[in-house]
Amino acid sequence: MAPKVKGKATASQQPPPPIEDLFSNLNRHIERSEFEQAVKVADQVLSVAPNDEDAIRCKVVALIKCDSIDKALSTIHSAQRQNLPFDFSYFKAYCLYRQNKLDEALESLKGLERTSETMLLESQILFRLGKMDACVDVYQKLQKSKIDTLEINLVAGLILAGKSSQVQGMMEANRIKASSSFELAYNTACSLIERNKYTDAEQLLLTARRVGQEALMDDNLAEDDIEIELAPIAVQLAYVQQLLGRSPEAMEAYTEIINRNLADESSFAVAVNNLIALKGSKDVSDNLRKLDRLKEQDAQAFQLARGLDKLSPKQKEAIYANRVLLLLHTNKMDQVLCLAFCIPFFLFLLLSSIIQVMGSSAYLDNACLLPIFNRHENLSLLCQTCLLTVCCQCCFKLRSLSERTRLLKLKKYLASLLRSSLTSLGSFFLQGRKLLLLLAIPKLQPTPCLRYLIFSTCLLLLLL
Repeated sequence: MAPKVKGKATASQQPPPPIEDLFSNLNRHIERSEFEQAVKVADQVLSVAPNDEDAIRCKVVALIKCDSIDKALSTIHSAQRQNLPFDFSYFKAYCLYRQNKLDEALESLKGLERTSETMLLESQILFRLGKMDACVDVYQKLQKSKIDTLEINLVAGLILAGKSSQVQGMMEANRIKASSSFELAYNTACSLIERNKYTDAEQLLLTARRVGQEALMDDNLAEDDIEIELAPIAVQLAYVQQLLGRSPEAMEAYTEIINRNLADESSFAVAVNNLIALKGSKDVSDNLRKLDRLKEQDAQAFQLARGLDKLSPKQKEAIYANRVLLLLHTNKMDQVLCLAFCIPFFLFLLLSSIIQVMGSSAYLDNACLLPIFNRHENLSLLCQTCLLTVCCQCCFKLRSLSERTRLLKLKKYLASLLRSSLTSLGSFFLQGRKLLLLLAIPKLQPTPCLRYLIFSTCLLLLLL
């Protein structure tokens, strides 16, 4: 019987290529931005040399470039568990930043040398956390580093830190032209809006749109992609039209942005929010449906989608506040109370819910109430005055009710009272400004007297 012919050796039986060839392939894939292939080759290197620092770093960077942030973080954790003598703190911080775990990201940067790379990441984390003064401080230290887009971020940081008046001086001192890029023109226009120079802002936004269209066409971007890139400018132009009293134009622009759905998630959210702010209490049901498009799909209660993490805390607050106001118009108090911790006047809603549950026997001592109040000690003067007015009126109304009927009537009364109080203070719907800015209630530090009045009134309300 003839002997059987041996089959060819399988791939697993073949010896791996020399490690030098693997690194050559790895370098070639990275230079060509073929990051998925780079990950595979890095794994081949690690199968031969499991603890090779260069291979691990290349794999982590390639995974980040592929937007596989979870896998990149897993690779870092695996290296840390093996107690390898490599410091991946910077990459870990960046991955945590991308996952919006901002406090953990900032913690991971501690102890690292303050290079331009680490400081730039720190500034971005601080920016996302809303710590604008600290963010601007880091940007100013980075000015000598000649980092691309630093001026863009510095202008944005100054605006959000309430220092728009410093933008012009900073640009003149550093010989920076606003029209040097469409992003810088956009942010400079935002600073003009902060200074109430709406006509100048509109002209600069038109310049930003023109410069952006030219630059992106040179990059051979498709027409729809260009529209998505310039969506923030379109939203801001509509907002300026709104400020200049051209509400029909603004409403038409917002509606077109929403209907065409050619905008990044954050710009889309601001367009929806601003349109609702412009319409006020009209079409409440339709406005609620529009806000539902910003909701996290799997969440049972209303929660902003994860893609809206780039919105500033104030912008998120505006969206939640507008939803609360719409819900109040439909007397959906149960849903209102679910959003109580997302909005600046949550203290009143929280107190009303406590009273509904505990009735006239409700008692909350200073130790319990003060931390709640201190958490929002930066409430605007308008919010504080509104809260004080509503609480005082509640006290007088509650005194006139018998013990038996008090709790039965309280829920309906509180809803109508809050709604009418807000309406009497003018349009309370908040308006956003793209990714960086928000037209909110004026931020004024609370006076000790006003804080005392609110605190005493809340205590009185609870002790009735």
